[in-house]
Amino acid sequence: MAMQLPSQRGKGRRAPMADINVTPLVDVMLVLLIIFMVTAPLLTAGVPIDLPESRAKPLEQDQEPVQISIDENGGVFIDREAVRQADLAARLDAIAAQVGENGKPPQIYLRGDQMLGYGKVMQVMGELNRAGLNRVSLVTTSQSGGE
Repeated sequence: MAMQLPSQRGKGRRAPMADINVTPLVDVMLVLLIIFMVTAPLLTAGVPIDLPESRAKPLEQDQEPVQISIDENGGVFIDREAVRQADLAARLDAIAAQVGENGKPPQIYLRGDQMLGYGKVMQVMGELNRAGLNRVSLVTTSQSGGE
């Protein structure tokens, strides 16, 4: 039988690693950065509305749109400011009078709560049409899940 020397016994062991592996930390930070970059634009809307879902593609535009929101109780808001039903026509006429760089009235984003009745949304759309604001986009959330 051959005898093993004590110095040969420890050759297979690895020395403890003294450096910190930052790769997982960088991966987590990049994921958080992407999450914040995606969710930050969604925080700009001031009126809390539960939007319906759609698979439509987002629109590209050159000027800042006017956001008109209708909450679940039927309250109308123009850019975070509550507007009474009696004042809606005059406010929309004032918006229609604003002409952008392209010679057209501003783009309108209409946001309606999904629990809201169809009639209320159509009433506001009728007022928009009467005021000459025909560039109306209905805002939804992107549909999550499989196709």
